[in-house]
Amino acid sequence: MERATLWLSMIGFIIHLFFIYAKKYGWFEVPFESGLLIDPISAIYTPFSIILVYEIYLLVVNLPRSFTTSVSKQFEIISLILIRRIFADIPKIDLKANWMSTQENVQLIYDVLGVLIIFFLIYLFNKGRSRLPKKPLNPNLQSFVASKKAVSLILFPILIITSIISIYNWVYGLVYLQATSDINSIFYNEFFTILILADVLILLLSFQYTERYSQLIRNTGFVICTILIRLSFGVYGLTNVILIISSVAFGLIILTIYNLEENPLNKNKTPN
Repeated sequence: MERATLWLSMIGFIIHLFFIYAKKYGWFEVPFESGLLIDPISAIYTPFSIILVYEIYLLVVNLPRSFTTSVSKQFEIISLILIRRIFADIPKIDLKANWMSTQENVQLIYDVLGVLIIFFLIYLFNKGRSRLPKKPLNPNLQSFVASKKAVSLILFPILIITSIISIYNWVYGLVYLQATSDINSIFYNEFFTILILADVLILLLSFQYTERYSQLIRNTGFVICTILIRLSFGVYGLTNVILIISSVAFGLIILTIYNLEENPLNKNKTPN
């Protein structure tokens, strides 16, 4: 999967560049208008999109292993979507105008600052994840892992079918209807909606295998993180970035409190 992602990213980057210069020099007529065919910098959008597909694959794979790792992958995916949007919006920047006078320039500032904050919060989240106590694989935990594997196996084909439908609808609307929808939200609206349902199902399954308050609150908090990410696709500008940051920050706070509950200083002085 890593090799395939690498090669597809390079091939996609070259093809995207080819279409940009084909349109620029009139080698042939492109049957649709797209902001991604204006500037060569926009070609970086394609390899990032392919990398995101690989990250989604890793998320589904990690779902049965650890709920916390799966949430960390969600945060990484939304941060990559934000970075990808920066590359798509750079050609829209007007350097001649007053920097704060155009919406595109201001949006770039929001996105760049948002990426820095989210990157730091993800670092703290992963650092907290590494401090989670290692638990023995008892029969209850084995049954829970098996249930999560079943959810993962169901989720995988659903995401494949959803991605194909989303791409088809976008291409059809672009070529035949000349409709310009927000390319940054294609598939990911549906993806995070499905992910919320999968997370809620795992949360309900966890009630069968554990009654510990701290673990139930942690898993519920992680579902809220996914919901906040999903809500971010319905808004634009500063609100979009704030919702994404609040999702990662909320997950970090939940994990920090959970670690304090599971690793009290007076009970555990040795590293896990």
